[in-house]
Amino acid sequence: MEAIPQTETTKIADSSYGTGKRKTSIARLWLRKGSGSFKVNGKFMQEYFTRESYKLDILKPLEVAEMQGQLDFNCTVQGGGLSGQVGAIRHALSKAIDALHPSKRKSLRQNGLLTRDSRIVERKKYGKRKARKSTQFSKR
Repeated sequence: MEAIPQTETTKIADSSYGTGKRKTSIARLWLRKGSGSFKVNGKFMQEYFTRESYKLDILKPLEVAEMQGQLDFNCTVQGGGLSGQVGAIRHALSKAIDALHPSKRKSLRQNGLLTRDSRIVERKKYGKRKARKSTQFSKR
């Protein structure tokens, strides 16, 4: 058996999958070629995220890859709040675009879209009220 060499003329798949994480949110995203339909947990993105800044943040990978209106995505996201979910979806979308079009990897990487934001809440320590907050000191 002879391996088929990868060339520029090799047909790229019509769909891809990406998983993204941010804080405690996990997003699973399926991406396919289409007209620009965006669904999050069965709802259209405009219904799920009402704040305009959230929508712009999610669509940034499409803007960087210059693919607005060319791809449809269906996403399920769980855990965390809206801000964490937006970050998870953006990370998943970036990874899915990278899997679909490896030529876009450099521009996505330069804009920091493929790097997972690893900041999470610090655990509470015993003897303290929160992770670092202590009880008030009383001299007497």
